[in-house]
Amino acid sequence: MEKKDLNNLNASRRKFIKSTGAAAVGGTLALNFISPKEANAQINADTIKVGLVGCGGRGTGAANQALKADDNVVLTAMADVFPDRMQQSMDSLKKGHGGKVQVDEEHQFIGFDAYKKLIASDVDVVLLATPPGFRPDHLTEVVKAGKHVFCEKPMAVDVPGIRKVMDAIKKAKAQNTSLMSGFCWRYHFPKRAAFGRIQDGAVGDIHTIYNTYNTGTLWSKERQPDWTEAEYQLRNWLYYNWLSGDHITEQAVHSLDMMVWALGDEQPLSCVGTGGRQVRTDPKFGHVYDHFAIVYDFPGGKKGFHFSRQQFNCANSYAVEVMGNKGKATVDCIRNIHEVDADQKWRYKGEQNDMYQTEHDELFAAIRKGETISDEFMAQSTMLAIMGRMAAYTGQAITWDDAMNSEEKLGPDDYSWSLDYPVSSVPMPGITKFS
Repeated sequence: MEKKDLNNLNASRRKFIKSTGAAAVGGTLALNFISPKEANAQINADTIKVGLVGCGGRGTGAANQALKADDNVVLTAMADVFPDRMQQSMDSLKKGHGGKVQVDEEHQFIGFDAYKKLIASDVDVVLLATPPGFRPDHLTEVVKAGKHVFCEKPMAVDVPGIRKVMDAIKKAKAQNTSLMSGFCWRYHFPKRAAFGRIQDGAVGDIHTIYNTYNTGTLWSKERQPDWTEAEYQLRNWLYYNWLSGDHITEQAVHSLDMMVWALGDEQPLSCVGTGGRQVRTDPKFGHVYDHFAIVYDFPGGKKGFHFSRQQFNCANSYAVEVMGNKGKATVDCIRNIHEVDADQKWRYKGEQNDMYQTEHDELFAAIRKGETISDEFMAQSTMLAIMGRMAAYTGQAITWDDAMNSEEKLGPDDYSWSLDYPVSSVPMPGITKFS
């Protein structure tokens, strides 16, 4: 990146940091620190102990990145409902990190309450990577225990869950414990530079944002004779909205997060949309949709257009286009293009980074310094997806206030292997009611 580009971006550093949660431009670190009067969250011992809750692919990846982030980080506890997933994860991490994986038998916790046992152990940082339906309760317990936390996106699947997350964010901030989200693009250097320029007025006054998350379908696991209904759904959690929130919440929330990032995390007024399942209709796909199209209304007449789908053999797109009265900015996650087409044309040519690793690098660096990272935007970004799903499921226009007052809870109050988790019917716009 040219020196003049850095100067332009640094001129709005304070505004940019506020909107990104943790900003770095052209590879220059600038964390959104909350400097405590007393560094009560600082880890004084040389070794930082990490616990992993949710030992699937993303959880294993997060643990791998945490162990790489600092020379004196060790994994001392793991929790999951499936012993086989935990063993696979542990084997993989030991192969990559050897002695930094120090999880003895007493700290291998299995079951629906395993997360509580892990949190009660002497870990300093907890990584939350279970299906998101469990996230609000897990996050609440971690923050209550005064631990630092990395939690994967999304933060919840329904509004009662979002309210729990909002309470946890406030408590973590008050007690000076770090709370980092899995909204990984916020830690991608090219996107930090691009959205910094957008917020600096590179495209002028924004009036329209078009964003997509159009991909193929994902994996599914065949039902086994010894599985209960609970185990089957948990093994195939993507396809049950009480666990995933549907794919607009579980995956496409990244694009919605970038949409509001461009707007400085402005809150929408309302949304309306549609969706359904045209291709992915087999019972093995549970009751979720395979496509969504949502229009968000923001203050001042600004509109956000969102499209997402999970269908094979279709054109893929994972991008955000921001239109203003002076030009257009494009952020394309597939082609790794970050550019502004306006009077002053710009294209990012600076440092590339692994945003997953940068998340943990910055988290552990802050912990070492006794400083705090707080990704406060994570609840609102998740709420955008939940609100859009509500509009598509019901066929109604949903205001932000109506959505935030929803009492609809998608999952059960208690979990057990014997509970016969019902398979809800596929939502039908115009028939399914908003609640």
